[in-house]
Amino acid sequence: MFIINVEGAIYRDDKWLIIERSKKEEHAGGLLSLVGGKVEQEGNSSNILERTVIREIYEEVGIKVKEDLRYIHSTSFVTDTGYHVVDIVFLCEYASGKAFPKSPDEVETVNWMTDQEVYEHPNSPDYLQSSIKYAETLKRVNNT
Repeated sequence: MFIINVEGAIYRDDKWLIIERSKKEEHAGGLLSLVGGKVEQEGNSSNILERTVIREIYEEVGIKVKEDLRYIHSTSFVTDTGYHVVDIVFLCEYASGKAFPKSPDEVETVNWMTDQEVYEHPNSPDYLQSSIKYAETLKRVNNT
């Protein structure tokens, strides 16, 4: 069985909303990350991935994104504690609100960063850099 996780590559003014994960987190504590979280069981449901990423973004950093989400890519990985995860990343456009660490047990800091700043940051894992590269490509293709 897999845990399903969704993340949002949120952009505004040519910058990405990147969090530093809380050091309390079991997996990837202290590393940079996109905002997201686990999909909860809902029974029969529509648009569960999209609704989850929108909800997680608001719960963790207090902002709203536009509902026109675009699929970027998916990956799978095993957490530090041995859980198997499927991760789905969506391109999200900022709508409103001021980003802040609304959930300090999950989010240490919130930063708006250029793609280059993400690539050069010492706590930026390869998978985050890949997600940003895919997101940049999709953004250019869609002229957004």
